[in-house]
Amino acid sequence: MAATVGALNGVAAFGAWMTEPPAVAAADEGVAPPVTELEAPEPPPPAFVFDAPLPGRVIDSPFGLRQLPWEENGRLHQGVDIAAPAGALVKASADGVVKRTGVSPTYGRFVEVMHKGGMTTLYAHLKAPARGVKQGAYVRRGSTVAFVGNSGRSTGSHLHFEIRKGDKPLNPAFFIGRSFAEAEDMPIRAAGRVSKKVRLAVVSKWPDGVKGAPVTRTKSGRVRTRIPVSEG
Repeated sequence: MAATVGALNGVAAFGAWMTEPPAVAAADEGVAPPVTELEAPEPPPPAFVFDAPLPGRVIDSPFGLRQLPWEENGRLHQGVDIAAPAGALVKASADGVVKRTGVSPTYGRFVEVMHKGGMTTLYAHLKAPARGVKQGAYVRRGSTVAFVGNSGRSTGSHLHFEIRKGDKPLNPAFFIGRSFAEAEDMPIRAAGRVSKKVRLAVVSKWPDGVKGAPVTRTKSGRVRTRIPVSEG
């Protein structure tokens, strides 16, 4: 009888424990609850990134009006020249698709690459395009697209490099080594400006087939000339 009563009491006690609300620990007054810091979202990658086509080498003939020794008039040098030994690897400045490759009397062997936003890059005076670099091929930024040469109207081994927005030549110095979050951040207007000053170029030799022409200078040594725009 005692065992039965004890069992009934135990069942009643268990039932009472199950129906009791859970104990709530008393909060310490004056102690603030812990604050969970939210991590800032990662910024989106830049929309446009332009690498140097010949990393580690400097521009030795800039964008702008230039007169070569055999020219009667100056003209727009639509890109930049970067001296390098023949066979040096030319890198794609940005991701893109090869628009065309070919040979020009002035550019020599060249590769032209299309990029988003209507941008193009041109690599000229090449020894040869890299293997697989042909019209329609996709190239990644930093991949080899060609090899430095001395083809076309060139006075020594170097790369002629251009950047354009549509048909408008832009100063590559505004883009090389820079990234831009959006297309609107690119300095298109500033890069398209051309100084009126004509730079007299110094060359190591005259290219084959080019005959000398007198260079007219003022007493101050500056050149006054009409500027026809041409490639090269």
